[in-house]
Parts: sequence; structure tokens; C-alpha cells
Amino acid sequence: MSTVNLALLIFGVCYLVIMTERIHKTIVALFGAALMIALGVVSQEEAFYSHDFGVDYNVVFLLVGMMVIINIIRETGLFEVLAIWAAQRADARPFRLLVLLALLTAGLSAMLDNVTTVLLMAPVTLAITKRLELNPIAFLVTEALASNIGGTATLVGDPPNIMIASKAELGYLDFLLVLGPIVVVIMAGFLGTLWVILGRKMTVDPHLRTAVLALSSREAVSDRAFLHRCLWLLGIVNVGFCVHSLIHLEPATIALLGASLFMLIGHARRKHEDAEELSYLTDVEWETIFFFIGLFVLVGGLVKVGAIRYLAEQLVAVTRGNLAGATMAVLWGSAILSSVVNNIPYVAAMNPLIVDLARSLHPEISDYGTLMHQVDIIPLWWALALGACLGGNSTIIGASANVVIVDIARKAGYRITFWQFVKFGFPVTVGSIALSALYLWLLFLR
Repeated sequence: MSTVNLALLIFGVCYLVIMTERIHKTIVALFGAALMIALGVVSQEEAFYSHDFGVDYNVVFLLVGMMVIINIIRETGLFEVLAIWAAQRADARPFRLLVLLALLTAGLSAMLDNVTTVLLMAPVTLAITKRLELNPIAFLVTEALASNIGGTATLVGDPPNIMIASKAELGYLDFLLVLGPIVVVIMAGFLGTLWVILGRKMTVDPHLRTAVLALSSREAVSDRAFLHRCLWLLGIVNVGFCVHSLIHLEPATIALLGASLFMLIGHARRKHEDAEELSYLTDVEWETIFFFIGLFVLVGGLVKVGAIRYLAEQLVAVTRGNLAGATMAVLWGSAILSSVVNNIPYVAAMNPLIVDLARSLHPEISDYGTLMHQVDIIPLWWALALGACLGGNSTIIGASANVVIVDIARKAGYRITFWQFVKFGFPVTVGSIALSALYLWLLFLR
């Protein structure tokens, strides 16, 4: 069996087993990754040290750092304070609360990365739905989808946008001005769809509403000095995320630095309480972390054998010379592929193909920036960004935020199955991409 067929077989079987949910997805991902290495699809050095084929430690350590930070912040009562504020702003009405949390998630995802956002929002959601005795699954899935939609709007909101911006020489304002409007439209359509599906079904007992509206957020905080220290430090970490490209530090480094400082102030507090200091680390969602490690090696195997690049080449070649056809192929093809594999290696494969296409169509242009911004090239960049970012909403493993939300729900005692997520996320993806196609046609192709 050729290496290409072997890589496809391993990935395909693992994906099917994850879909059936007969075996925990972390076990499947790690076993598949071990097979990729043991059978020579990728070497051990490539799996653990290669930027192209191995584990993306920026994602892994961003998750670890933020999980530690959230474990410490949970002790301050901040999540309960935010939950009470959100419920009271929404008049403790379930659908209003759902909309408010979705808008907050989308807005934060445009400023931070979407994984950080859902890690911050999920505890708030669990706290308030518990008080209102509501099933949090619809709220959590909505936030995962909203985080991916909101993160599409800006250069820093989703890792593929950062990669595209670097290759296409596009700036923060370029993303905001071009993708911002369509993200607002998609978000409005998303909330409208939620109203049709859930708006009339979501109810809460009147006595629970009355009790929540009467709550005082002050009662949720037992140590105000500790809360204030955590808020200042959290603010510094978030500023670091926003300016990480200016200070030349990856978000993972900022998250680890922040986590270390949080553990220091947590250590100072726990010395007086005789509590176990390392529980900050033991409470990290290690199953989620190891799932990502396995998934990165699995997808790295597909990248190594050229499977992803081959699919990307077909997307570009099938409509070569037809701008409208190429733009739609990149948009819809990116959405489909990003629902199956991680969108980061996919965008890494697509970027040089678009550059090669630009050079073949305009051999007379020597200036790189001018070449990338030609009228028959620039729509392809925006199609790639929209397809890669929004396509992740289709499945649990389509986006990092989805994986995190599902595992947080599981830990809280709520199971979100693969097909439950697809049933909710796939129609949202199709609608989002359809609106994006219309937008790109009106903006660039008519």
C-alpha cells in the first residue's frame, strides 16, 4: 500500500470512529497519530518538531495556559458575577439571554482568538443556566458557532486570517472593512434562525426568574482583593493577545506567562487556606489537549503525503481563468474541507497556490504587493478566509472552539454528540457560506 493510501486510510477510519462515538475521540486521535508514526507516514521528529507536519504547540500551550487561568479565576466568583449581570440585562428571559451571550461571544472573538473566548464564556453560561434550571447545550453550541462567525471578521480573530494576511499583504483594517459587514449580516441571520427554532420553546419558571432578578452580584465574591488582582492580570493578558504581533510574542507564550503569574497570586492566597496548589494544573482539560495533539499528527500525515495540497490544487485548477468560478470553488471547497480537517494546514496549502496562480496570470508584474492585490486575485483571498473560518462550524472537529465547548459540556455532565452538533452547525454553515457567496459576487464579481 502506498504512503498516500495509508495516510488516507488511517485518517478516514479514525474520522468514522469519531463520528460513531463508540470510542472516546481522544483515544481514537492518539491511536491514529501513533499509527501514522509507527507505519512511517510521518517520522517521530516530524510529528513532534516539524512546523508543517507536526503538533502545533502554539494551540496546545494557548489552551493549557488559558485553562489554568480560568481555573484560578473561577475561585474569584467573577463568572457568577458576569452570569448574574447577563441574566439581569436579559430580564432573565432565556432567548434574550441566548442572544446576549451569542453577541458577547462573537464580539470578543473578533478581538481575541475564538478558543480563548469560549474558554471565558462557557463557565459564565454554565453558571447562569444552572440558576435558571435550563439545559445549557443550546447555549454552548450557539456560543461555539458565534465564536467562529465573530472571529472571521478580523485579522486576529482566527489563525487562518493571520496566515492569509501575511501571504496576501493585507492589514487589520482590510479584514475589518471587507469581512466585517458580511459577518454582521451572517450574525443577524444566525440569530433570526435561532428565534425561529428556539425562540418560542425556551421558557423558565417565573419563580426562578424572580429569584435571579433579585440576586446581588456582591454576594458571589468572597475575596474582593483577589478578584481585583485577577481582573488586572486578565486585562494585561488580553491586551497582550491584541498586540502580540507588535511585541513579537505568540499567543501561547502570552497565555503561559499569564498562567504563571496567576498561579503565583493563587499560591499566595492558598498558603492561608491549606489548599492543594497544583489542582490548577490537575483541573486542566487534559483530554482536550491530547485530542488536539493526536489530531495535529493525523492531519500532518495528510499534509506530508500531499493529500491536502492535491485537493487545494484541484479547487484552483478546475476553474482556472474563470474568476467567478474560481472564487466560488475556493469558498465552497474551503468550507467543505475545513469541516473535515483543521483549517490551519489547509490554508497553509492554499496560500502558495493562490500566489502561483497570480504569477502565472500576471507574469509582467514584479512587485509582490501589487500582484497579490490584482482584481482577479484579491477575491480568492477573501473567499479562502470566509470558507476556512466559517466552514469549521459544520462539525465538532471542524474548529478548535467546537472541541473545547463539547469537552467543557461533557465535564459539566452534558453530552453533545457528533451528530447533534452537525444537526445544528451544518445548516448554519450552509447559510453562512451562501450569504458569503452572494456578498463576494456583489462586491467583486458582478
